[in-house]
Amino acid sequence: MPIYTIRLIGRKIVAENTMAFQFEKPKGFDFKAGQFGDITLINPPETDAEGNTRGFSISSPPYADYLMIATRMRNTAFKRVLKEMPLGTSIKWDAPYGSFTLHNKITTPAVYLTGGIGITPVHSIALQAATAKLPHPIAIFYSNNRPEDAAFLEELKALEKENPHFKLIATMTHMENSHQPWQGETGYIDHAMLTKYLSDLTTPIYYVSGPPAMVAAMRKVLHASGVDDDNIRTEEFLGYEPLAK
Repeated sequence: MPIYTIRLIGRKIVAENTMAFQFEKPKGFDFKAGQFGDITLINPPETDAEGNTRGFSISSPPYADYLMIATRMRNTAFKRVLKEMPLGTSIKWDAPYGSFTLHNKITTPAVYLTGGIGITPVHSIALQAATAKLPHPIAIFYSNNRPEDAAFLEELKALEKENPHFKLIATMTHMENSHQPWQGETGYIDHAMLTKYLSDLTTPIYYVSGPPAMVAAMRKVLHASGVDDDNIRTEEFLGYEPLAK
């Protein structure tokens, strides 16, 4: 796998304490929506015991002319450097990796159960499916504490109008701490919420992404609902607080 040297070309806030970073896309670089890569800082001004390399899901879709990652901005040396480094700064990019990608059989529904920053690979998949006009039935259950914490929420809502095969079910678990109105679901993703929106829980392929505690909890819910383990694919995001259980 080649290792590329690419430059930071943009950054923006996409939710409270969450930022997206855009990098130039290397010539000839191809990947599938849902894959990830490793970023290595080059001679950073500070470092710590965790080192200068981190893995990130690619949040931009394959058709985009840039690469984007998004992350919660924890107070670590890596995140501080990433937040403050000037545009044009070069980093090392080792990618693509991973198999958290949409299945091929177009008649089998895809159901994504995700929380917090676990939305990043799902964001890439949802955008790619809409633009490529894929016929797969896709449902995303997206859990956050509050609307303020939900990266890409409005963009995903808009995809429902663009893709007739797509459904977003966003849910908030701690609205008592929010300053925004919310008319959607509340509470954790559970069997009752799944059966409210899915006519048959045993048919889809499920993709679960988020903190390890959430991934384990969602697997437990799916098993209790009669879902075969062969129909569950997972991607764990380490170092973040769980947003669903």
